[in-house]
Amino acid sequence: MTMELDFYAMLVQPMRDELTQVGFEELRTPEEVDRVMQDKTGTTLVFVNSVCGCAGGIARPGVALALQQEKRPDRLVTVFAGQDKEATARAREYFENNPPSSPSIWLFKDGKLVDQLHRSDIEGTSAEHVAQRLREMFNQYC
Repeated sequence: MTMELDFYAMLVQPMRDELTQVGFEELRTPEEVDRVMQDKTGTTLVFVNSVCGCAGGIARPGVALALQQEKRPDRLVTVFAGQDKEATARAREYFENNPPSSPSIWLFKDGKLVDQLHRSDIEGTSAEHVAQRLREMFNQYC
């Protein structure tokens, strides 16, 4: 069983790396989520990562494209749905009763949820579409 879990962790590591390589901090415990979310200053982008195709083909590349501009959130953090279950559950508590959605992207300003992209806003679109939508959010709130 341990070998099986290690193999699965190896499979998802590149999906984690795609975000950490562009500046995201992984939050793997509820305490780490609370530490970041209780800082109510500035802007925080929370990316709920996933192994699904729309995360890999659209959402992660889209956020990487969006971050190539000067206006961007102060903090970039990510939780991994299905992997870091407790951290993801805690992050979702901050999403103001929105239904669980992965992948999804949430923007907070001064501790208040100001905008989001649900899976339904991502699936069936393109990385450029997601990037454009995120740039609009960044330009408005960051």
